[in-house]
Amino acid sequence: MVAFKETNDEIPATKTTTNNPHGDLSEVNEKLAEHARGESGSDADYKPERRDNGPADAEGVNHLERPGTYDKIEITEDDCYEELGFSFPEWKKWTILSVIFLVQVSMNFNTSLYSNAIGGISEEFNVSEQAARCGAMIFLVLYAFGCELWAPWSEELGRWPILQLSLFLVNIWQLPVALAPNFASLMVGRALGGLSSAGGSVTLGMIADMWESDTQQYAVAFVVFSSVGGSVLGPVVGGFVEQYLAWRWAIWIQLIFGVFVQILHFFLVPETRTTIMMDRIAKKRRKNGQNLWGPGELEPFWQRFSVKEVLITWYRPFKMFLTEPIVLCLSLLSGFSDALIFMFLQSYSLVYKQWGFDSVDLGLAFLPILVGYFIAWFSFIPAIKRNIKERAAKPDSEKAQYESRLWWLLFTVPCLPIGLIGFAWTSTGPPIHWIGSMIFSALIGIANYAIYMATIDYMICAYGPYSASATGGNGWSRDFLAGVLTLPATPFYTNLPGQPLAYPSTILFCISFLLVVSVYVIYYYGPTLRARSKFAQDLQKEGKAAGGRRPSYNPDVETAGTETQRPRLGSRPGSFYGSRANSFARGTPGPMSRGNSYYQSREHHPKSGLNTPAARTPARTPVAGRSRAPSPVGE
Repeated sequence: MVAFKETNDEIPATKTTTNNPHGDLSEVNEKLAEHARGESGSDADYKPERRDNGPADAEGVNHLERPGTYDKIEITEDDCYEELGFSFPEWKKWTILSVIFLVQVSMNFNTSLYSNAIGGISEEFNVSEQAARCGAMIFLVLYAFGCELWAPWSEELGRWPILQLSLFLVNIWQLPVALAPNFASLMVGRALGGLSSAGGSVTLGMIADMWESDTQQYAVAFVVFSSVGGSVLGPVVGGFVEQYLAWRWAIWIQLIFGVFVQILHFFLVPETRTTIMMDRIAKKRRKNGQNLWGPGELEPFWQRFSVKEVLITWYRPFKMFLTEPIVLCLSLLSGFSDALIFMFLQSYSLVYKQWGFDSVDLGLAFLPILVGYFIAWFSFIPAIKRNIKERAAKPDSEKAQYESRLWWLLFTVPCLPIGLIGFAWTSTGPPIHWIGSMIFSALIGIANYAIYMATIDYMICAYGPYSASATGGNGWSRDFLAGVLTLPATPFYTNLPGQPLAYPSTILFCISFLLVVSVYVIYYYGPTLRARSKFAQDLQKEGKAAGGRRPSYNPDVETAGTETQRPRLGSRPGSFYGSRANSFARGTPGPMSRGNSYYQSREHHPKSGLNTPAARTPARTPVAGRSRAPSPVGE
C-alpha cells in the first residue's frame, strides 16, 4: 500500500500537529490495511503488496513512519494562491509584461536587422550577397529549435534564470559577429546566437504564470504584437544604419539593445514560475514551524529531468505537428504568413528600387506592415470582449468555448491572399504609384498578426495541457519556415520569366488561398476534428472527470497515445496553469510519484466510490473571489 495525503474529514487523527503520533499512526495503518483488503474484494483473495514506504507487518502492509520521516506534505496552489503570480496586482503584472514585451522585441529585432548588413559583409569578406544571407537563414532556423530546447528548463528551473541566461548568451554571441575577422566566425556567432534565443517559449509561458486561461487573451495579444513587431522594427532601423554607418554597427546596435533589456529584466522582473514560487513559499513557512514542502523539493532534480524526460519533451511538439490536422494546418498557415515578412526583407529592395528608393526609404517602406499590426491588435480588443461574453452565455457549447476564438480570424485571414495578389500587381514599378503596394502590404500585416494571435489562443484552449506542444509546433513552424524561405527569396523574385516581381507573389497568393481555406474548415468542423484527436479526447475525459471544467494539467500528457505514460515535464507558451502533474497523487503512483509523501483518504480511494468530483469534499475552503477552479486531485 502507498501512503498518500490526508484530507480533513476522513482521518483527522493523522495531522502532524498531534502530541501522540504513535497512536494516530496506528489508526492510519489499520485503515490502510482495510483499504488493501477492500481492493481485492475479500480477505481470502487479498495478496499483500510490498512497497518500500516503511516497515511492513505480517500481512505485508506498509506502515507509516513517525512524523519527521515520511510526513512531508506538499504545498498546493490553494495553500498559497495569494502569493503566486496569479494574485499580483494589475500594475505589477503589466510592468512585468512590458519588460517582457521589450525582451521579445529585442529577440525578433536580432533576426531582421542583420539583413541590412548583407551588403557590407559581402564586400568586406568577398562573398556573394546570397552567401551573406546564410547568416540570416541560420539564425532563424536555429532560433526555431532554440525556443524548443529552452522551454522545459524554464519550467523546472524558473523563468527568470533561464531568460537571463538566454539574454546573456545572445549578447555574448554578438561579439564574434561584430568583431568577426572572417566570414566563418560570423556564421558561427550567428548560429550560436539563434540557438541561445529562448523566444516565445518562455515569454508567452510567463503569461500562463500570471493570468488564468479565461482572462489571458489581452496579455497574449500584447506579447504577440511584440513578436511580430520586432521583426519589422529591424529593417526600419536598419535602413538608417545601412546608409550612414558601417555594417558592423548593425550588430553593435543589437548588442546595445540586448544589454539594455537584460538589465531591465534583471531589476524589474521577479520569478513568476508557479512551482518555483511554491518552493520558496514552502521554505519560508517551514521557518515558521509549518510542515510544508514545495513540489521541486520533494523530487530530486535528476529524477525530474532525466535524459529520457528531456528527449520526450523535445520530441512531442514535432509529433503533434505531424499527426494533429488542426496543429498542422494552423501552424503551416502561421508559419507561411510569418515567412512572407522575411521574404519581403529580401525582395523589397528589388521592388522599390524601381521608384528610386534608397536604404532609408526601403526601411521606412516596412512601416505599413507595422501599421497593419497595430490595426489588427486594436481590432482584437472588441473581438476578445465578444468572445468572453459568448463563452459565459454558452458554457455547454463546444463551439462557443473553442472555435469561437477563431471567429474574428474568419474576417481578417482573407487579408493575406488579398494583400498578396494586390502586392503582386502593384509592385511592377511605374507608372503604378508605390503607395499601392504599401497599402496591400499593410493588409498582409493585419493577416499576419491575426493568424498568430488567433491560432495561439485557439490551441491553448482546444488542447489544454497539450497546448505546450501545440503552440510549440506553431512557433517552430513560424521561425523555421521564415529561415528556410529567406535564402531562396531573392532568386525566386529574379529568375521567373515574364513578370519576375509579379509572378512570385501570385504563386504565394495561390498557396495562401489553400491555407486560408483550412481556417474555415477548422471553424465549422473543429468539434469533429477534435473528436478524432487522441490528445483532445484525453483532455475531454479529464474535463468530465473534473466536473466539466477544463483541467489545469494532465499526468499522462507527455506520452499520450503511447504505451508509456509518465508525468508532464515542461511546456511551451501557455501550456497549463497549475503545478507539475506529478505533484499530486492519483490512485496508483506512477514511476516518478512520491508514494511516501502523501496520505490517501477514502475520497480518492479507487474502491471507496467517493472518488468522483460530486462526492469529494474539498480539503480547504476556496479562496474568496477566485475564478480559478482547483486542480481535480490537488485539493
